[in-house]
Amino acid sequence: MAQLSPRMPEIGALEVLLSVARLGSLNRAAKEHGISQPAVSSRIRYMERLIGVPLLERSTSGSRLTPAGALVADWARDVVESAAVLDAGISALRAERAHELGVAASMTAAEYLVPGWLVALHEQAPELKVSLRLANSADVAMLVLGGEVELGFVEGPSVPEGLDSQDVAADRLEVVVAPRHPWSLRRTPVPATELVATPLIQREPGSGTRYTLERVLAAFGPLAPPLLEASSTTAVRSAAAAGVAPAVISSLAVAGDLVERRLVAVPVEGIDMRRVIRAVWRSGHQLLGPVRDLVGVATRSRHATRRLHD
Repeated sequence: MAQLSPRMPEIGALEVLLSVARLGSLNRAAKEHGISQPAVSSRIRYMERLIGVPLLERSTSGSRLTPAGALVADWARDVVESAAVLDAGISALRAERAHELGVAASMTAAEYLVPGWLVALHEQAPELKVSLRLANSADVAMLVLGGEVELGFVEGPSVPEGLDSQDVAADRLEVVVAPRHPWSLRRTPVPATELVATPLIQREPGSGTRYTLERVLAAFGPLAPPLLEASSTTAVRSAAAAGVAPAVISSLAVAGDLVERRLVAVPVEGIDMRRVIRAVWRSGHQLLGPVRDLVGVATRSRHATRRLHD
């Protein structure tokens, strides 16, 4: 396909030329386009210099096209009409995309936070369609980086290169056991060294919970191999409540279990397992439309969750 010449006039200038041809006046053309008469005259003169031929004959009684101008105008009509079709199509695509939002969220965020955010977002934009994908934090980041979703929610102390982020919620990890587990009867916190040496029920590698735990306990040695790995928070809770072993899990996930005494929280000495949940999007992309709206909804809930989990 041949490339356009750098002397090809812009669509806007061609539209002005067609208006002058139809209305016979620079002033009336200016009013039609909502610009000043000098601006119309300037566009026509620039186009004449660009093309290299005079396009208008100007007089006190008005302006009319030169023979060359009439020829350019005839050619321009199809170009402007085709551009209008293209513009309408792009606008339709933009409007359709503005009503769709792809989101991915880590298991904890998806189960305990995102549903409430989506309800609030629906109240703001009832016409918006949201598709939600659940994955561990590492996979959520890859989905956002790959452009498969526009926005992600992840756990952990950091985000991969290529993503921008904003803190939207606070959380902390809890060591929990079944009520009949020996740790539930302890009068003193479990030493971090003992926790490191104990086979635990853990989330799978790549999850924000697993990553946070490994990072927090790194100073106390490598973690003992897990007694059980589970890919969902619900499975970790169930195994812990059954007395299989201690588990490390989000406080968001076990709040009800602790109140009902299905699980018991065990304090651990010398470590801080607080963490943040972040909204992530591709670096360099502005927060616009539904993405901006959902991040706003999540951020407005941030102070409430911090009060709960500080």
